[in-house]
Amino acid sequence: MSLSPMQSLLFALNYTMVRTLWRAKVRGRFPLADDQGGIIVCNHRCPLDPAIVALAVRRVIHWMVAKEYYEYPPFRPLLQYLEVIPVRRGGIDAAATRAAIRLVARGELVGILPEGRINTTADLMLPARLGAALMAMRARCPIVPCYIDGAPYDGTTLGCLLIPARVRLDIGQPIELSAYFHRAANRAVLEEVTIRYLRAIAELAGRSDYWPRVAGRLDV
Repeated sequence: MSLSPMQSLLFALNYTMVRTLWRAKVRGRFPLADDQGGIIVCNHRCPLDPAIVALAVRRVIHWMVAKEYYEYPPFRPLLQYLEVIPVRRGGIDAAATRAAIRLVARGELVGILPEGRINTTADLMLPARLGAALMAMRARCPIVPCYIDGAPYDGTTLGCLLIPARVRLDIGQPIELSAYFHRAANRAVLEEVTIRYLRAIAELAGRSDYWPRVAGRLDV
């Protein structure tokens, strides 16, 4: 799907900000064709991680965003222009999941931060929820792993805009899941797929020592 005039303006502003303020660099090319749907997953260290991933993709990425952010009046117009998918925290949001699957099935991109919250620990990643694997298998699409290094965070939503940084975005190869498509209802399979893409993110980070972990519930 091509960008609207407003989305093109926002893309240009975002590109300038991320390249200038955070001196961001991208390693790798986004591997999906312009008309191919897919799920993008990446680690989560900063509220504006989606703005970093946007450097690599000149397409709309429909990010799964917590509903409380979407409903906050100062953020809502921007998030509507960006065509995010508001999702309710806690358990599976069936409506948000169906919306994401429909978008991917018609050739669009959906972005998910599978840790579910910003990682402020020393660990590479927090335990990942299973929603990305569930949606990719039901939409019958690949998962594209990404890794962000150096994203700043000061504990506030927008404070990172004031913090100079050196950020690197690594784009991985798509993970083909066709062998799993008929087993989307099997939790063990969802965990296996989740661990596969977590290991792919860890490889991008150069962390062969990382042991992937999944969250205890089937959360989106």
